[in-house]
Amino acid sequence: MRDLFLVAFLAAYFALAFKRPFLFFLVYTYIDIVSPQRLSYFLLNSVPISAIAFGLAFLGWAFIDDKRDSRISVRQILILALLVWCGYTTSHADFPVEAASKWSWVWKSLVFAVFLPLTLRTRLRIEALALTMILSASSIIVTGGIKTALSGGGYGSLNLMVDNNSGLYEGSIISTVAIAIIPLIVWLARHGTIIRPSRLVTLYAGALIFACLLIPVGTEARTGLLCIGMLGGLLWLHAKRRMLYGSLVALAALAAIPLLPSNFTNRMNTIQNYQGDQSASTRLQVWKWTWDYAKVHPGGGGFDAYRSNSFTYDTVQKDGAPGSERLTRVRITEKSRAYHNSYFEVLGEQGYLGFALWITVHILSLGSIFRLYRSMRTTTNERERWVAPLALALLQGHLICLLGSMFVGIAYQPFIFMMLALEIGLSTYMRRKKREAATLPIFAPHTATLPRT
Repeated sequence: MRDLFLVAFLAAYFALAFKRPFLFFLVYTYIDIVSPQRLSYFLLNSVPISAIAFGLAFLGWAFIDDKRDSRISVRQILILALLVWCGYTTSHADFPVEAASKWSWVWKSLVFAVFLPLTLRTRLRIEALALTMILSASSIIVTGGIKTALSGGGYGSLNLMVDNNSGLYEGSIISTVAIAIIPLIVWLARHGTIIRPSRLVTLYAGALIFACLLIPVGTEARTGLLCIGMLGGLLWLHAKRRMLYGSLVALAALAAIPLLPSNFTNRMNTIQNYQGDQSASTRLQVWKWTWDYAKVHPGGGGFDAYRSNSFTYDTVQKDGAPGSERLTRVRITEKSRAYHNSYFEVLGEQGYLGFALWITVHILSLGSIFRLYRSMRTTTNERERWVAPLALALLQGHLICLLGSMFVGIAYQPFIFMMLALEIGLSTYMRRKKREAATLPIFAPHTATLPRT
């Protein structure tokens, strides 16, 4: 039954896209986020729907889509350069087979991020992409939120529709993304034109935000707790009544602590004592190894270069009853441990050049979207009041993703690059609108053609 529904849904989506080629980009966005082929038992497993959607999206843009308003930015050129460099390091990888496997999806993520902003020529398209990303992610988040509310979840045991620990179905990744999209959910509920604001929309947005906050609880991902803290801080910075906001948040946190599962609170306590947690200690050792590896291999070792790591360290364990614990040191030997950090992931796999390209894209995007927010937050043009809140939502979501990147390997995560594409598309769209407004005569006749929205 599930297979039939997925096939019917995708068939209808593809049919609509043949009439409006831009929808192929939304189809690919949905497939890349939800991965319906993983949910299918047999009908979609044998069909390369991702490759089909990707190819049709590119062909639709190349031969049908209007490209008069398309502009390429410096960030797109940098992403393209990163793509080329990743291709080079893959051909010289320490582990060619494993590197080729990761390259098979990374290159599509980077190419999509280059071409997607070229299609975001109108507000409708920008909003359509944001809405598709939120609704696609919500299919995973709502499932996880309901299961957490009913069973409490558990580290590594919360089943998010499929028994697959990759992509957005991985606990720390979905926890980061769930918190990062909360500002975007609020923006769609307040400024959406495809699904216009209403009581029902506000109710669903509130329920979805609650589900997003439950995901870190259900997955017991420490990354999610840190992201929630950062979201609270970012919202506090833009609150009109900061004292009242801070007091309410503190009261809500105190009221929620007794309701949290004991497994969740115990795992969160390991943030303070990383030496007593083997997982956290291992990560620190991997980061140290990667730093030393980059010194010897400045060009990187290609994808999955971490497989060559090996190290020994001491960790501290507590034994005995509470109040009379005894600390003992235990020697641990590990090898082939993943980075669990996007910054070291890029450094180890792509070397100094690849890291410079990757981090520059993020820095330029943050700077560009912040300047757009600053310039538009006091606008008096009613038709542009949606821009500043969207820019702020993307800025906050981007910062949360960068924080989450400190503890999980999402350097090439397609969802993150889709957010980057949204930022690039919004920036280039507003630059074009300003140029069009500047070329209109001061005393334009009533028949003058206004810029498209």
